[in-house]
Amino acid sequence: MAIIKPFKGIRPPQALIEQVASRPYDVLNSEEARKEAEGNEKSLYHIIKPEIDFPVGTDEHDEAVYQKAAENFAKFQKNGWLVQDEKEQYYVYAQTMNGCTQYGLVVCAYVDDYMKGNIKKHELTRRDKEEDRMKHVRINNANIEPVFFAYPDNAELDALVKKYTAQTPVYDFVAAHDGFGHQFWIIDNEADMARITELFAAMPSLYIADGHHRSAAAALVGAEKAQQNPNHTGKEEYNYFMAVCFPADQLTIIDYNRVVKDLNGLTDEEFLAKVAENFVVEEKGEAIYKPGQLHNFSLYLSGKWYSLTAKQGTYNDNDPIGVLDVTISSNLILDEILGIKDLRSDKRIDFVGGIRGLGELKQRVDSGEMRVALALYPVSMKQLIDIADTGNIMPPKTTWFEPKLRSGLVIHSLD
Repeated sequence: MAIIKPFKGIRPPQALIEQVASRPYDVLNSEEARKEAEGNEKSLYHIIKPEIDFPVGTDEHDEAVYQKAAENFAKFQKNGWLVQDEKEQYYVYAQTMNGCTQYGLVVCAYVDDYMKGNIKKHELTRRDKEEDRMKHVRINNANIEPVFFAYPDNAELDALVKKYTAQTPVYDFVAAHDGFGHQFWIIDNEADMARITELFAAMPSLYIADGHHRSAAAALVGAEKAQQNPNHTGKEEYNYFMAVCFPADQLTIIDYNRVVKDLNGLTDEEFLAKVAENFVVEEKGEAIYKPGQLHNFSLYLSGKWYSLTAKQGTYNDNDPIGVLDVTISSNLILDEILGIKDLRSDKRIDFVGGIRGLGELKQRVDSGEMRVALALYPVSMKQLIDIADTGNIMPPKTTWFEPKLRSGLVIHSLD
Protein backbone atom coordinates (compact mmCIF):
# COMPACT_ATOMS: atom_id res chain seq x y z
CA MET A 1 0.00 0.00 0.00
CA ALA A 2 1.08 3.58 -0.67
CA ILE A 3 0.71 5.77 2.41
CA ILE A 4 0.17 9.48 1.77
CA LYS A 5 -1.16 12.42 3.78
CA PRO A 6 -2.19 16.04 3.23
CA PHE A 7 0.05 18.82 4.56
CA LYS A 8 0.12 22.53 5.43
CA GLY A 9 1.82 23.88 2.33
CA ILE A 10 4.05 26.94 2.41
CA ARG A 11 3.13 28.95 -0.69
CA PRO A 12 3.50 32.37 -2.33
CA PRO A 13 0.54 34.76 -2.26
CA GLN A 14 -1.30 34.62 -5.57
CA ALA A 15 0.08 37.99 -6.72
CA LEU A 16 3.70 36.83 -6.27
CA ILE A 17 3.62 33.35 -7.83
CA GLU A 18 5.36 34.30 -11.08
CA GLN A 19 8.12 36.14 -9.23
CA VAL A 20 8.75 33.27 -6.81
CA ALA A 21 8.36 30.20 -9.05
CA SER A 22 11.48 28.84 -10.74
CA ARG A 23 12.87 25.95 -12.69
CA PRO A 24 14.22 23.02 -10.60
CA TYR A 25 17.69 23.40 -9.12
CA ASP A 26 19.25 20.69 -11.29
CA VAL A 27 18.20 21.79 -14.79
CA LEU A 28 20.34 24.91 -14.92
CA ASN A 29 23.79 26.00 -13.79
CA SER A 30 24.71 28.77 -11.38
CA GLU A 31 25.27 31.34 -14.13
CA GLU A 32 21.89 30.64 -15.72
CA ALA A 33 20.18 30.91 -12.32
CA ARG A 34 21.99 34.17 -11.62
CA LYS A 35 20.74 35.58 -14.93
CA GLU A 36 17.14 34.39 -14.47
CA ALA A 37 16.96 35.82 -10.93
CA GLU A 38 18.56 39.15 -11.87
CA GLY A 39 16.62 42.03 -10.35
CA ASN A 40 14.17 39.67 -8.61
CA GLU A 41 14.79 39.31 -4.88
CA LYS A 42 11.70 37.08 -4.60
CA SER A 43 12.99 34.36 -6.96
CA LEU A 44 13.18 30.88 -5.40
CA TYR A 45 16.68 30.61 -6.88
CA HIS A 46 17.85 32.54 -3.81
CA ILE A 47 16.85 29.43 -1.81
CA ILE A 48 17.56 26.53 -4.21
CA LYS A 49 20.62 28.09 -5.93
CA PRO A 50 21.85 30.39 -3.13
CA GLU A 51 25.36 30.62 -4.63
CA ILE A 52 23.87 33.38 -6.83
CA ASP A 53 24.05 35.64 -3.74
CA PHE A 54 27.84 35.18 -3.62
CA PRO A 55 30.59 36.32 -6.00
CA VAL A 56 30.80 34.48 -9.32
CA GLY A 57 32.86 31.30 -8.93
CA THR A 58 31.79 30.59 -5.33
CA ASP A 59 31.57 26.83 -4.71
CA GLU A 60 27.87 25.93 -4.54
CA HIS A 61 28.73 23.25 -1.96
CA ASP A 62 30.38 25.67 0.47
CA GLU A 63 28.79 25.52 3.93
CA ALA A 64 28.12 29.27 3.78
CA VAL A 65 26.04 28.72 0.66
CA TYR A 66 23.80 26.15 2.38
CA GLN A 67 23.48 28.53 5.35
CA LYS A 68 22.43 31.30 2.95
CA ALA A 69 19.63 29.07 1.65
CA ALA A 70 18.20 28.79 5.18
CA GLU A 71 18.59 32.53 5.77
CA ASN A 72 16.75 33.29 2.54
CA PHE A 73 13.99 30.77 3.30
CA ALA A 74 13.43 32.48 6.67
CA LYS A 75 13.52 35.89 4.98
CA PHE A 76 10.91 34.87 2.40
CA GLN A 77 8.56 33.78 5.20
CA LYS A 78 9.22 36.88 7.31
CA ASN A 79 8.50 39.14 4.35
CA GLY A 80 5.28 37.30 3.45
CA TRP A 81 6.63 36.05 0.10
CA LEU A 82 5.92 32.53 1.37
CA VAL A 83 3.02 31.86 3.74
CA GLN A 84 2.01 28.59 5.41
CA ASP A 85 -1.56 27.33 4.94
CA GLU A 86 -3.53 27.01 8.16
CA LYS A 87 -4.80 23.45 7.61
CA GLU A 88 -3.57 20.25 6.01
CA GLN A 89 -4.64 19.96 2.39
CA TYR A 90 -3.94 18.18 -0.85
CA TYR A 91 -3.24 20.20 -3.96
CA VAL A 92 -3.63 19.69 -7.71
CA TYR A 93 -0.86 20.87 -10.03
CA ALA A 94 -1.46 20.91 -13.80
CA GLN A 95 1.16 21.43 -16.48
CA THR A 96 0.40 22.16 -20.12
CA MET A 97 2.95 21.59 -22.90
CA ASN A 98 2.19 21.62 -26.64
CA GLY A 99 -1.55 21.62 -25.95
CA CYS A 100 -1.43 18.55 -23.65
CA THR A 101 -2.17 18.87 -19.93
CA GLN A 102 -1.16 16.47 -17.14
CA TYR A 103 -2.76 16.69 -13.70
CA GLY A 104 -0.77 15.79 -10.59
CA LEU A 105 -1.79 15.43 -6.95
CA VAL A 106 0.59 17.15 -4.53
CA VAL A 107 0.86 14.94 -1.45
CA CYS A 108 3.21 13.92 1.30
CA ALA A 109 4.65 10.45 0.64
CA TYR A 110 5.78 8.16 3.47
CA VAL A 111 9.50 7.82 4.21
CA ASP A 112 9.11 4.13 5.18
CA ASP A 113 7.53 3.41 1.79
CA TYR A 114 10.72 4.62 0.15
CA MET A 115 12.97 2.73 2.55
CA LYS A 116 11.01 -0.53 2.08
CA GLY A 117 10.77 -0.25 -1.71
CA ASN A 118 7.05 0.50 -1.99
CA ILE A 119 8.15 3.68 -3.76
CA LYS A 120 9.99 2.16 -6.68
CA LYS A 121 13.01 3.57 -8.47
CA HIS A 122 14.50 2.84 -11.88
CA GLU A 123 17.84 4.67 -11.60
CA LEU A 124 20.90 4.47 -9.37
CA THR A 125 21.78 7.53 -7.32
CA ARG A 126 25.19 9.02 -6.59
CA ARG A 127 26.10 9.51 -2.94
CA ASP A 128 27.64 12.98 -3.54
CA LYS A 129 24.42 14.24 -5.12
CA GLU A 130 22.33 12.67 -2.36
CA GLU A 131 24.45 14.36 0.29
CA ASP A 132 24.13 17.76 -1.43
CA ARG A 133 20.32 17.55 -1.33
CA MET A 134 20.36 16.10 2.20
CA LYS A 135 22.28 19.15 3.42
CA HIS A 136 19.72 21.38 1.72
CA VAL A 137 16.78 19.56 3.34
CA ARG A 138 18.46 19.49 6.76
CA ILE A 139 19.38 23.16 6.92
CA ASN A 140 15.97 24.36 5.69
CA ASN A 141 14.09 21.67 7.64
CA ALA A 142 11.83 21.47 4.60
CA ASN A 143 11.33 19.88 1.20
CA ILE A 144 11.69 23.05 -0.86
CA GLU A 145 11.18 21.22 -4.15
CA PRO A 146 8.86 18.26 -4.82
CA VAL A 147 9.74 14.93 -6.36
CA PHE A 148 7.89 13.60 -9.41
CA PHE A 149 5.99 10.31 -9.02
CA ALA A 150 3.75 8.24 -11.26
CA TYR A 151 0.88 6.10 -10.02
CA PRO A 152 -1.26 3.41 -11.68
CA ASP A 153 -4.21 4.90 -13.56
CA ASN A 154 -7.32 5.27 -11.40
CA ALA A 155 -10.69 6.48 -12.75
CA GLU A 156 -12.03 7.56 -9.35
CA LEU A 157 -8.98 9.70 -8.68
CA ASP A 158 -9.32 11.21 -12.16
CA ALA A 159 -12.91 12.16 -11.35
CA LEU A 160 -11.94 13.70 -7.99
CA VAL A 161 -9.20 15.75 -9.61
CA LYS A 162 -11.58 16.88 -12.36
CA LYS A 163 -14.04 18.13 -9.73
CA TYR A 164 -11.43 20.63 -8.55
CA THR A 165 -9.88 21.56 -11.88
CA ALA A 166 -13.34 22.66 -13.05
CA GLN A 167 -12.98 25.50 -10.52
CA THR A 168 -10.92 28.67 -10.86
CA PRO A 169 -7.26 27.88 -10.12
CA VAL A 170 -5.35 29.54 -7.28
CA TYR A 171 -2.36 29.98 -9.61
CA ASP A 172 -2.56 30.20 -13.39
CA PHE A 173 0.44 31.37 -15.40
CA VAL A 174 2.65 30.64 -18.37
CA ALA A 175 6.35 30.41 -17.45
CA ALA A 176 8.38 32.95 -19.40
CA HIS A 177 11.37 30.66 -19.89
CA ASP A 178 9.68 27.67 -21.55
CA GLY A 179 6.18 28.83 -22.44
CA PHE A 180 4.56 25.97 -20.50
CA GLY A 181 1.34 26.56 -18.57
CA HIS A 182 1.11 25.97 -14.83
CA GLN A 183 -2.12 25.82 -12.77
CA PHE A 184 -2.74 25.00 -9.12
CA TRP A 185 -5.82 24.18 -7.03
CA ILE A 186 -6.46 23.38 -3.34
CA ILE A 187 -8.33 20.25 -2.17
CA ASP A 188 -9.61 21.03 1.34
CA ASN A 189 -12.83 19.02 1.57
CA GLU A 190 -12.37 16.50 4.38
CA ALA A 191 -14.31 13.70 2.68
CA ASP A 192 -12.44 14.14 -0.61
CA MET A 193 -9.10 14.19 1.18
CA ALA A 194 -9.96 11.01 3.09
CA ARG A 195 -11.00 9.28 -0.12
CA ILE A 196 -7.76 10.27 -1.90
CA THR A 197 -5.79 8.83 1.02
CA GLU A 198 -7.82 5.58 0.80
CA LEU A 199 -7.37 5.26 -2.96
CA PHE A 200 -3.61 5.61 -2.65
CA ALA A 201 -3.58 3.09 0.21
CA ALA A 202 -5.05 0.54 -2.22
CA MET A 203 -2.11 1.00 -4.63
CA PRO A 204 0.72 -1.50 -4.22
CA SER A 205 3.39 0.98 -5.36
CA LEU A 206 4.31 4.47 -6.46
CA TYR A 207 7.02 5.06 -9.05
CA ILE A 208 9.72 7.71 -9.12
CA ALA A 209 9.52 9.29 -12.55
CA ASP A 210 12.00 12.13 -12.01
CA GLY A 211 13.99 13.27 -8.98
CA HIS A 212 15.75 10.14 -7.72
CA HIS A 213 18.32 12.18 -5.78
CA ARG A 214 15.67 14.43 -4.22
CA SER A 215 13.63 11.35 -3.25
CA ALA A 216 16.62 9.64 -1.66
CA ALA A 217 17.68 12.78 0.17
CA ALA A 218 14.20 13.54 1.51
CA ALA A 219 13.67 9.98 2.73
CA LEU A 220 17.14 9.66 4.25
CA VAL A 221 16.78 12.92 6.19
CA GLY A 222 13.38 11.76 7.45
CA ALA A 223 14.86 8.46 8.61
CA GLU A 224 17.79 10.33 10.17
CA LYS A 225 15.44 12.57 12.15
CA ALA A 226 13.50 9.53 13.38
CA GLN A 227 16.72 7.97 14.71
CA GLN A 228 17.76 11.20 16.43
CA ASN A 229 14.44 11.74 18.19
CA PRO A 230 14.22 9.74 21.47
CA ASN A 231 10.48 10.48 21.58
CA HIS A 232 9.82 9.42 17.99
CA THR A 233 6.23 8.23 17.47
CA GLY A 234 6.04 7.83 13.68
CA LYS A 235 3.44 10.56 13.34
CA GLU A 236 5.90 13.47 13.03
CA GLU A 237 5.91 15.55 9.85
CA TYR A 238 9.50 14.50 9.04
CA ASN A 239 8.16 10.99 8.36
CA TYR A 240 6.82 12.36 5.07
CA PHE A 241 8.18 14.18 2.04
CA MET A 242 6.55 16.17 -0.73
CA ALA A 243 5.73 14.60 -4.10
CA VAL A 244 3.62 15.44 -7.13
CA CYS A 245 1.92 12.22 -8.29
CA PHE A 246 0.66 11.90 -11.88
CA PRO A 247 -1.35 9.08 -13.49
CA ALA A 248 1.08 7.03 -15.58
CA ASP A 249 -1.07 7.33 -18.70
CA GLN A 250 -0.71 11.11 -18.72
CA LEU A 251 3.10 11.10 -18.73
CA THR A 252 5.40 11.12 -21.74
CA ILE A 253 9.08 10.26 -21.66
CA ILE A 254 11.07 11.97 -24.39
CA ASP A 255 14.36 10.89 -25.92
CA TYR A 256 17.69 11.32 -24.11
CA ASN A 257 20.50 11.45 -26.66
CA ARG A 258 24.28 11.11 -26.72
CA VAL A 259 27.17 13.08 -28.22
CA VAL A 260 30.77 11.77 -28.22
CA LYS A 261 34.03 13.70 -28.63
CA ASP A 262 35.94 11.22 -30.86
CA LEU A 263 35.73 7.93 -32.77
CA ASN A 264 38.24 6.12 -30.55
CA GLY A 265 40.96 6.36 -33.21
CA LEU A 266 38.77 5.14 -36.08
CA THR A 267 38.08 6.81 -39.42
CA ASP A 268 34.46 7.43 -40.46
CA GLU A 269 34.58 4.40 -42.76
CA GLU A 270 36.07 2.10 -40.09
CA PHE A 271 33.54 3.28 -37.52
CA LEU A 272 30.54 2.75 -39.82
CA ALA A 273 31.84 -0.68 -40.86
CA LYS A 274 31.99 -1.74 -37.20
CA VAL A 275 28.49 -0.34 -36.57
CA ALA A 276 27.21 -2.36 -39.57
CA GLU A 277 28.21 -5.61 -37.86
CA ASN A 278 25.24 -5.29 -35.49
CA PHE A 279 22.99 -2.72 -37.22
CA VAL A 280 21.44 -2.21 -40.64
CA VAL A 281 22.97 1.13 -41.65
CA GLU A 282 21.16 3.42 -44.12
CA GLU A 283 22.51 6.82 -45.16
CA LYS A 284 19.77 9.48 -44.94
CA GLY A 285 21.63 12.56 -46.17
CA GLU A 286 21.74 16.05 -44.69
CA ALA A 287 18.11 16.32 -43.51
CA ILE A 288 17.61 15.53 -39.82
CA TYR A 289 16.55 11.92 -39.29
CA LYS A 290 14.57 10.99 -36.16
CA PRO A 291 14.27 7.36 -34.96
CA GLY A 292 10.85 6.02 -35.88
CA GLN A 293 10.43 3.01 -33.59
CA LEU A 294 12.02 0.84 -30.92
CA HIS A 295 15.49 -0.49 -31.89
CA ASN A 296 15.91 2.20 -34.56
CA PHE A 297 18.59 4.83 -33.95
CA SER A 298 19.70 8.04 -35.59
CA LEU A 299 23.42 8.71 -36.11
CA TYR A 300 24.95 12.04 -37.16
CA LEU A 301 28.51 11.99 -38.45
CA SER A 302 30.49 14.37 -40.71
CA GLY A 303 27.45 16.27 -41.96
CA LYS A 304 25.31 13.19 -42.70
CA TRP A 305 22.46 11.44 -40.91
CA TYR A 306 22.17 7.66 -40.79
CA SER A 307 19.41 5.27 -39.73
CA LEU A 308 20.64 2.35 -37.62
CA THR A 309 18.36 -0.62 -37.00
CA ALA A 310 19.53 -3.25 -34.52
CA LYS A 311 19.75 -6.70 -36.12
CA GLN A 312 17.78 -9.62 -34.73
CA GLY A 313 19.81 -11.45 -32.10
CA THR A 314 21.54 -8.32 -30.79
CA TYR A 315 18.93 -7.87 -28.05
CA ASN A 316 16.56 -9.94 -25.92
CA ASP A 317 12.92 -8.87 -25.94
CA ASN A 318 12.31 -10.91 -22.78
CA ASP A 319 14.97 -9.05 -20.78
CA PRO A 320 13.52 -5.77 -19.37
CA ILE A 321 16.98 -4.16 -19.40
CA GLY A 322 18.46 -5.86 -22.45
CA VAL A 323 15.56 -4.81 -24.65
CA LEU A 324 16.13 -1.09 -23.95
CA ASP A 325 17.61 0.91 -26.80
CA VAL A 326 19.89 2.64 -24.31
CA THR A 327 21.33 -0.79 -23.39
CA ILE A 328 21.73 -1.86 -27.03
CA SER A 329 23.49 1.37 -28.03
CA SER A 330 25.61 1.46 -24.85
CA ASN A 331 26.84 -2.11 -25.32
CA LEU A 332 27.25 -2.32 -29.10
CA ILE A 333 28.34 1.22 -30.01
CA LEU A 334 29.54 3.22 -27.01
CA ASP A 335 31.35 0.38 -25.24
CA GLU A 336 32.33 -2.11 -27.95
CA ILE A 337 33.33 0.42 -30.65
CA LEU A 338 34.02 3.73 -28.91
CA GLY A 339 35.51 2.34 -25.68
CA ILE A 340 33.17 4.21 -23.35
CA LYS A 341 32.76 1.86 -20.38
CA ASP A 342 31.18 4.08 -17.73
CA LEU A 343 28.49 6.53 -18.85
CA ARG A 344 28.55 8.25 -15.46
CA SER A 345 32.21 9.19 -15.43
CA ASP A 346 33.65 9.16 -18.97
CA LYS A 347 34.46 12.73 -20.04
CA ARG A 348 34.26 11.88 -23.75
CA ILE A 349 30.47 11.61 -23.70
CA ASP A 350 27.71 14.10 -22.98
CA PHE A 351 23.92 13.80 -22.90
CA VAL A 352 21.29 15.99 -24.54
CA GLY A 353 17.62 15.97 -23.50
CA GLY A 354 15.27 15.57 -26.44
CA ILE A 355 13.48 18.80 -25.51
CA ARG A 356 16.39 20.58 -27.22
CA GLY A 357 15.66 18.79 -30.50
CA LEU A 358 17.98 16.87 -32.82
CA GLY A 359 19.23 20.19 -34.21
CA GLU A 360 21.19 20.52 -30.97
CA LEU A 361 23.03 17.26 -31.79
CA LYS A 362 23.86 18.52 -35.28
CA GLN A 363 25.10 21.85 -33.94
CA ARG A 364 27.42 20.25 -31.39
CA VAL A 365 28.97 17.99 -34.02
CA ASP A 366 29.18 20.67 -36.72
CA SER A 367 30.89 23.06 -34.28
CA GLY A 368 33.71 20.57 -33.80
CA GLU A 369 33.00 20.22 -30.09
CA MET A 370 31.76 16.67 -30.68
CA ARG A 371 32.56 14.11 -33.37
CA VAL A 372 29.42 11.96 -33.51
CA ALA A 373 25.84 12.07 -32.20
CA LEU A 374 23.40 9.25 -31.46
CA ALA A 375 19.65 9.77 -31.02
CA LEU A 376 17.45 7.13 -29.37
CA TYR A 377 13.77 6.26 -29.53
CA PRO A 378 12.27 7.19 -26.13
CA VAL A 379 11.53 4.68 -23.38
CA SER A 380 7.83 4.07 -22.65
CA MET A 381 6.14 4.40 -19.26
CA LYS A 382 5.30 0.70 -19.50
CA GLN A 383 9.00 -0.15 -19.84
CA LEU A 384 9.84 2.08 -16.87
CA ILE A 385 7.19 0.46 -14.67
CA ASP A 386 8.17 -3.07 -15.76
CA ILE A 387 11.79 -2.35 -14.85
CA ALA A 388 10.88 -0.84 -11.47
CA ASP A 389 8.50 -3.73 -10.70
CA THR A 390 11.18 -6.34 -11.42
CA GLY A 391 13.70 -4.54 -9.20
CA ASN A 392 15.94 -3.66 -12.12
CA ILE A 393 17.80 -0.42 -12.70
CA MET A 394 17.98 1.43 -16.01
CA PRO A 395 21.34 2.52 -17.41
CA PRO A 396 22.29 6.16 -16.69
CA LYS A 397 20.63 8.96 -18.66
CA THR A 398 17.76 6.85 -19.99
CA THR A 399 14.66 8.94 -19.29
CA TRP A 400 13.90 12.63 -19.79
CA PHE A 401 10.54 13.88 -18.54
CA GLU A 402 9.11 17.13 -19.80
CA PRO A 403 7.66 19.46 -18.68
CA LYS A 404 9.69 19.72 -15.50
CA LEU A 405 7.89 20.51 -12.24
CA ARG A 406 8.00 24.21 -11.45
CA SER A 407 9.52 24.84 -8.02
CA GLY A 408 8.09 27.31 -5.51
CA LEU A 409 4.38 26.63 -5.95
CA VAL A 410 4.33 24.83 -2.61
CA ILE A 411 6.87 23.78 0.04
CA HIS A 412 6.63 21.16 2.81
CA SER A 413 7.96 21.93 6.30
CA LEU A 414 9.35 18.98 8.30
CA ASP A 415 8.01 20.46 11.55
